[in-house]
Amino acid sequence: MDLLKAKQHKFMITITVLATLIIILFIISLNMGVVRIAPVDVFKTLIGMGSTRDQLVLVDFRLPRMILALLIGAGLAVSGAILQGVSKNDLADPGILGINTGAGFTVILFIYFFQGSMNSISTFGIFLMPIFALIGAVFAAFLIYILAWKKGIDPVRMILVGIGVNSGFGAAIVIFQLKMNPQDFMQAAVWLSGDIWGANWKFVSILTPLILLLLPIAFYKAHNLNILNLGDQVATGLGVKVEKERRVLLLVAVALAGFSVAAGGGIAFLGLVAPHIARRIIGPKHQLLLPVTALLGSFLLLLADMVGKNLLAPTQIPVGLVVAIFSAPYFIFLLMKAK
Repeated sequence: MDLLKAKQHKFMITITVLATLIIILFIISLNMGVVRIAPVDVFKTLIGMGSTRDQLVLVDFRLPRMILALLIGAGLAVSGAILQGVSKNDLADPGILGINTGAGFTVILFIYFFQGSMNSISTFGIFLMPIFALIGAVFAAFLIYILAWKKGIDPVRMILVGIGVNSGFGAAIVIFQLKMNPQDFMQAAVWLSGDIWGANWKFVSILTPLILLLLPIAFYKAHNLNILNLGDQVATGLGVKVEKERRVLLLVAVALAGFSVAAGGGIAFLGLVAPHIARRIIGPKHQLLLPVTALLGSFLLLLADMVGKNLLAPTQIPVGLVVAIFSAPYFIFLLMKAK
């Protein structure tokens, strides 16, 4: 009982610290950028007393981008944690497995055939993009599941199949990119490397309910995720419908990744690193792990976005590249440790 209370106490402290760090980083990020705005002017603008310029920079450009970073970070991180739990593979990540690339492929198809240009996406198109991203993510996950299945899912086999699927979708994306005009080609290349593009309130209004609907479902299913980690036979003995629960959890993970890709492009490694850091902090129990992972993902992506905007200002580094630079060495370390 004392151990349980200590764990819950540590969980509450961790959540409070992460939430505080996110708020501090959010305030700092509001001040930083090509156009620097003093903290007092930020406050005035947020209460409706700022200048027209500050209103434009903060409300129309920075705030929607930062809110999207928080949502995408939480979505990709929790997606990675679920994939690692379901597959019992510490190297599982929606970016590495090709789920992100599958979602990116269908979004590129949608833009190429129905919108014509990345600069002229209609309001209706913004609403349709998450649906196309979800279709691509589900299709990629289906391919991985079918090709990796051989009397069960072998973790190493799944990673290898995922890398192959990732490469296949990547090649298909390049084919359609080459058919685009040069400007759209460059925009698509940047977006696919991981870029919070089209950051406006329309994207925020669409992505917010989708992510905030899926995250509670993931948290609610955390107990079943713990049981699945005990093995199929034990889980069946405890009354869990193994295949049904596995499919539901996979669908939640794939949907989180797909919707995140629609607004943030192909951000890899975040779904790998955030769950691992969270597991070191709070342990493997998913009821505690998933909320901590969500906050860590939001914090890391918001931090990466701030670094990308300011490190080489006025040139912006795509947030996916910043995440990859810091996360790739950790991925190599995990790969070397894997048996």
